Amino acid sequence: MSQPIQITESGQEYLAELLAKQNVDDIAVRVFITQPGTPYAETCLAYCRPGEEEPSDERVELEKFSVYLDKNSVPFLEEAVVDFNADRMGGQLTIKAPNAKMPKVNADSPLEDRVNYILYSEINPGLASHGGEIRLIQMTEEQIAVLQFGGGCQGCAAVDLTLKDGVEKTLMERIPELAGIRDVTDHTDTTNAYY
Repeated sequence: MSQPIQITESGQEYLAELLAKQNVDDIAVRVFITQPGTPYAETCLAYCRPGEEEPSDERVELEKFSVYLDKNSVPFLEEAVVDFNADRMGGQLTIKAPNAKMPKVNADSPLEDRVNYILYSEINPGLASHGGEIRLIQMTEEQIAVLQFGGGCQGCAAVDLTLKDGVEKTLMERIPELAGIRDVTDHTDTTNAYY
């Protein structure tokens, strides 16, 4: 299996030193992305003591330590590079994950990822001209996507039509399992409205 994330030699040495300072046998590094496939994606490295990894994590053995990769983050970690740049101040660990914000989804991806993918690849680009954007806040147990309309969509008189017709139709067509959508935004606030 090809390794989705590359940790340079200097990166491995630096991380090995940090891990050694924790004084925990078999301590590893865990890599995960919060909100993968969205503009808000953040790639995170964390200490992972034995037993703190998730059962579904992918384990990568490096020379000096192991790395656990969060299963949902793996597709977004392709071509990611962890590097350490030494400088006078000591240096800095950098993580470049060019695909963290670019969704890679398929029919087996979690419902949440698929909704986000359609929002970011199809729906939001169309709203951007109005300064609007839609974010998925949560998926309910009933498979209803709770969406937040931000920017110019907030307080827009046409938002109900836009919401019900365009967004719901697109999402329901693309994701048959979706039961519907709900809007968390309060449209009585018209400070940003676009007419």
